[in-house]
Amino acid sequence: MFGTLRSLLTTAVSKMAAGKKLTKEEELLLQDFSRNVTTKSSALFYGNAFIVSAIPIWLYWRIHQMDLFQSAVVFGVMTLVCTWLIAFAYKNVKFVLKHKVALQREDAVSREVMKKLSDADSKKMSRKEKDERILWKKNEVADYEATTFSIFYNNALFLFLVIVASFFILRSLNPTVNYVLSVGLAGGLLALFSTGSQ
Repeated sequence: MFGTLRSLLTTAVSKMAAGKKLTKEEELLLQDFSRNVTTKSSALFYGNAFIVSAIPIWLYWRIHQMDLFQSAVVFGVMTLVCTWLIAFAYKNVKFVLKHKVALQREDAVSREVMKKLSDADSKKMSRKEKDERILWKKNEVADYEATTFSIFYNNALFLFLVIVASFFILRSLNPTVNYVLSVGLAGGLLALFSTGSQ
């Protein structure tokens, strides 16, 4: 299976270098192994990142007694900055995890795909077609699992860093400065940690 994948990737890269047009299959394969995310994944990442980066507003409004209207500009700017940083971390962690998950799930996905094929379908298909079906299913499973784990992991780490910074490290500072530093540091550290796992 990896031989087929390697040959398809090698062929696609050589065609790109020669300026030749890629087949649809080769384009999809390169897309699956690139850092770029689909529009759907990007919307999911930015939507989740916005919600998570807005959660500290409640913490500072209710616990640190910051006025919502007087601090609206600070809240808005820091929420947008953290949204971008968290979405960046989501993408990086997903990219790293997708390949690890694909390797771990390969045998299970192969068995599942082969079970779904009836005996008649199995006999009609060539080995290459079976490998391609397994590859597409494996990429689909790996993409889903990597996306959900990336969102969960980064959300938990961001909120943990905000709470630690807010209540322990920066507790003696003015609430506005505390908010800017704790949320900014949490988002920055999250983005930094996501690049270190590669």
